[in-house]
Amino acid sequence: MDSILVTGNGPLSGQIPIAGAKNACLTLMPATLLSDEPLTLINAPRLSDIRTMSELLRSLGAEVTSLQGGQVLALSSHDITSRTADYDIVRKMRASILVLGPLLARYGEAVVSLPGGCAIGARPVDLHLKALEAMGAELELKDGYVHAAAPGGLRGGTIDFDFASVGATENALMAATLAKGTTVISNAAREPEIVDLARCLRAMGAQISGEGTSEITIDGVDRLGGATHTVVTDRIELGTYMLAPAICGGEVELLGGRIELVEAFCEKLDAAGISVSETASGLTVTRRSDVIQAVNVTTEPFPGFPTDLQAQMMALLCTAEGTSVLEEKIFENRFMHAPELMRMGAEIDVQGGTATVTGVSRLKGAPVMATDLRASVSLILAGLAAEGETRVSRVYHLDRGYEHVVSKLSGVGASIERISDT
Repeated sequence: MDSILVTGNGPLSGQIPIAGAKNACLTLMPATLLSDEPLTLINAPRLSDIRTMSELLRSLGAEVTSLQGGQVLALSSHDITSRTADYDIVRKMRASILVLGPLLARYGEAVVSLPGGCAIGARPVDLHLKALEAMGAELELKDGYVHAAAPGGLRGGTIDFDFASVGATENALMAATLAKGTTVISNAAREPEIVDLARCLRAMGAQISGEGTSEITIDGVDRLGGATHTVVTDRIELGTYMLAPAICGGEVELLGGRIELVEAFCEKLDAAGISVSETASGLTVTRRSDVIQAVNVTTEPFPGFPTDLQAQMMALLCTAEGTSVLEEKIFENRFMHAPELMRMGAEIDVQGGTATVTGVSRLKGAPVMATDLRASVSLILAGLAAEGETRVSRVYHLDRGYEHVVSKLSGVGASIERISDT
C-alpha cells in the first residue's frame, strides 16, 4: 500500500492544470445507456473511479474505450447484454447507482446493488427511488439489490425532493429524458455537474429546461442519439489546489479554473486574506499577508460552500489567527480528518456536526492516515506547510479523485513524493 511523503519547504510558484470533473464524468458515463449511438467524452479525468465506472458499464455490455491517455472516453451501448449491476463492482463506488435510471428508462427493467463509497455518512438512496416511483417505476429492495421495473415504460411525473440531492437529481433527470410526457423536478440540485449533464443530454436530443435552478422540466422523447461532450472543470480539484498557495504562500495559476464554479469558496478565501484573480487561462491565487484570518464555514448545497472542500479548508484554518467554526450540514460523519490534523499539532474540538479550530503558529509533520478521499488531500495540504516530514498512508482514497497529485504539486515547487510501503 502506497504512502505520500510531504515536507514543508516554503512558497509555491507556477501553474497547475485542472482536470475534468470526476463527479460530472461519473454521471455522464451512464448516459450512454440511454442511447444505441456513440457518446464521446472529452476532458475526462484519469482516476480509479472512472475505471470503476468503465468496468461497471462493460459488465452491462457497453463498450468503453480510453483514448489520448485516458482524457477521451468513447462509449457505446448499442448491445447491452445485462440489466444487472453486481455488488462486486457497485460496492466500490456510490456513483454506481446512476445506472439505475438510464437502464430503467431504456429497457424497462434494472437490478442494481445498493452502492458503496467513502465512509462519510449514510447517504441513503431513498430519494433516487422516490423519483423513479413518481415516474411509475415498480421497486422492490431484496437481498441488497434494487429490483426496478416499468413494463409499459416510465411516464412523466412530478418529483419534489425533500433535500436537493445531486445524485437523485441526476438519476431522475436521465430517466425522465425517455419517459412518456413531462417530468418536473422540484427542489432539484443546482450544482455545475447537473448543468453539465443537462447540456450533454440536450446534445443527445433530450428536451430539458431549468437546469441550474431549483426546478427542472423534462419533456420525454422517444429516443436519444449520440453526442460529443466536453466535461466541465472539476471545481473540487480546483478549490483544493487553490488552497496550496493559500497555505504555503507564493502564487499559483490554476489552468481552466473559473470563479463561478467556486464563488462561495472564493468569498471565504477572501475573508481569510487570500486573493483570487481571473486570468486568460484560469485563476491566480496569492496570499495578501503572512497571516491567515480565521473564518466560519457552513457547508451547503451549491451555490453554497461545498462539503467536498470542508476538509481542505480546515487544513488552512489550522494555522489561522483566531478561532474558526466549521459546521457540516451535508454529511454527518465528515470530520474524520480532524484527529489526524491534531496529530500534526492542530487544535480542533469536534462536537457533533461542528468543529471549532483554534489556529496554531505552525503544524508539525507526523505520520497520519487518510480516512476518505477529501481527508487524504487535506492532510497533504497540511503537510505542505508543516515543519518537518508528514507521511500520509492509505492514499488509495486519493486515487479516486485526484489525478497526478504528486506531479501537479511538485511542479509548483512542493516537496512531495509517492512511496511504496511494500
